Amino acid sequence: MFAYCVDPASLEGLTWLSCYLTTGKHMNIYFAVGTVLLLLAITAPTALAFGFGGASAARSSVAPLRWIGKAYISIVRGVPDIAFFLFFVIALDQMFEYIRHRWKCPEWTDPVYQGNDFVVCTAAKLPLGSAPQWQHETYGFLLAVLTFSIVFGAFAANVLFGAMRAVPKAQLETAAAYGMTQRQINRRILIPQMWVYALPGLSNLWMVLIKATPLLFLLGVEDIVYWARELGGIKTPQFTDYPHGDWRMWYFGALLVFYLLFTKVSEVVLDRIMARLTRGQATAAGEAQRKAAA
Repeated sequence: MFAYCVDPASLEGLTWLSCYLTTGKHMNIYFAVGTVLLLLAITAPTALAFGFGGASAARSSVAPLRWIGKAYISIVRGVPDIAFFLFFVIALDQMFEYIRHRWKCPEWTDPVYQGNDFVVCTAAKLPLGSAPQWQHETYGFLLAVLTFSIVFGAFAANVLFGAMRAVPKAQLETAAAYGMTQRQINRRILIPQMWVYALPGLSNLWMVLIKATPLLFLLGVEDIVYWARELGGIKTPQFTDYPHGDWRMWYFGALLVFYLLFTKVSEVVLDRIMARLTRGQATAAGEAQRKAAA
């Protein structure tokens, strides 16, 4: 990147380090940080939407819908995350390709499962073999987002289900007595108040989601853990202009600092959100704020 990096063998100290940290391969780990942040930015609201849908279904008066909501919460929460990630991504990918296979290649007569292989026509591949690399990476990232959202959506559904039940029933009955419809009760009474009870659980879930981002490596996405291991390994002069020993400890130490700082910032933001939500509420936190103001 810098003009003085033309001959790395002649560099020493911080000059060598500045060139080393700005090589093309190192740019990949910086982009990977953006990938992790983008994953969190998309997954968090998507998982919350799954959670709200699952909690609402679990509270539904319609029995089949209630069974679906409770089954989603119980089954996904009961399966280890790693096992679910490894299974679900493969199953989801094959489901998409099978649907495209039936649509694009109706003349195909051979079975798609041939021994240990899953074989579909070339036109059904996702993405196509001739597609550029960025499409393959985007597809893998979207599968990861969907998988994370479904998994953490089940945990969010359990938190929101409990929060909805924690809202005083007398308030809901009073609203109904005033002639509010069920939709109005949910929009004006239930949903605004449930966040006070849900936020502690959702805060913990956010922290777990942050710590789960290294699982991207298992899903085939080149995240910061992948590049830390790749760049930190021993590099010999035969293969690089910047040879060094085993530096994985330093790279993983940098990841440790990154995650600690990220979680600390998250704690500060979540504490402020909690203070805002409990203001004026008939809860212990709201009462503490009222006494402090007095």
